[in-house]
Amino acid sequence: MLKRRAFWILLLAGLLAVGAGAAAMKKRQAAAPVADTQTTQATQATPAKAPASLEFLPSDVAEVQPRELRQVLLLSGALRAVNQAQVKAKLAGEVREVLVREGEAVKAGQVLVKIDSTEYQARLEQAKGSLQAARGELAIAAKARDNNQALVAKGFISQNAFDNAASQHDIARANVESAQGALDVAQKALNDSVVRAPIAGLVASRSVQPGEKVSADNHLLELVDLHQLELETAVPTTDILQLTPGQPAQVKLEGLATPLTGRIARISPATQAGSRSVMSYIQLDNPQGLLKVGMFGQAEVTLGSKTGVLSVPPAAIQDLGGSAIVYAIVNGTLRQQAVKLGSRGNDGTGEAVEILDGLAAGALIVRTNLGKLPDGVKVRLAQAPPATPATPAAPAHPHAVTTAASAAPSASR
Repeated sequence: MLKRRAFWILLLAGLLAVGAGAAAMKKRQAAAPVADTQTTQATQATPAKAPASLEFLPSDVAEVQPRELRQVLLLSGALRAVNQAQVKAKLAGEVREVLVREGEAVKAGQVLVKIDSTEYQARLEQAKGSLQAARGELAIAAKARDNNQALVAKGFISQNAFDNAASQHDIARANVESAQGALDVAQKALNDSVVRAPIAGLVASRSVQPGEKVSADNHLLELVDLHQLELETAVPTTDILQLTPGQPAQVKLEGLATPLTGRIARISPATQAGSRSVMSYIQLDNPQGLLKVGMFGQAEVTLGSKTGVLSVPPAAIQDLGGSAIVYAIVNGTLRQQAVKLGSRGNDGTGEAVEILDGLAAGALIVRTNLGKLPDGVKVRLAQAPPATPATPAAPAHPHAVTTAASAAPSASR
């Protein structure tokens, strides 16, 4: 009896302990989301701190100074030869010899291609025979006319007989002239079987090989004279009235570090049908033959200039609510500075925009577009890292934002 009572007491105590544990666990689970929500709300309620300072590399800033601002028109295009020639066959036949290859220099009149002349030589001989026969007939007709003229004068023959003799003489003379023309044609055909260079220059292309059959007007070779080249450029109609033949131009060509000086040689009198642009041609001398046809180039044509102009790079200008601003560094602080813009051009350092108002000489500005920056924040200029022959490590972000805690050790250094 005592053992049974002890058993039930122990069982009841165990059930109570299990129930109390489950209740405590449920209470903790219910309280956890509330705590997380309160923590999240507290985090969201805390505002983000603005950066204490910004750091720029020297290449990110520029000092505004008076400069000469040139208004320039930028053009681009490819080089073409002023003198070039498409060499074509003037008659049909089989190509016997091609005496030049691409890249070779040729002189005017030099033999380039020979076409089989057997048939044309035979035609020439035939024409010579026909001419000789016609001349013989003319001699006979002339003798008959002269004899009849003497006879008609003595009254031995009628005037009609003399007129017939004179007519035969005229026909014979016309036959001689016709035979002479046929001989000239045959001689020209024989001459045309030898193709000669129409200009001095270089062989740019060759499209025929020995043994090939060609017909009249078939393309054989292309010759170019590299001594004078032109940069062929398309000019918008809005700018074409600013150009005149003789204007100087600075031309930068791919592969050449030094710009070349050229001049506008001619301007097309009509617009292009598709682009509505006008073709202009900038002539360049090429005495050493370094420039090649087809090279791409960019040209600057100076339209005017101003001196003592304050200017900034176009990338430094940003739009803020419809107004142009630049970021100026004043007493180590970044400031949004409204500016009034003028004309565009080149100030010797690159493309630039004139500043009519808002900046003074010596002002320090951020020259690159870094997006919207905080107004009034402190600014530090980082020192440019020294150049080392070894491969440099990855540089720190040039516009790294530092907190007050990290800025202080840097200042102490």
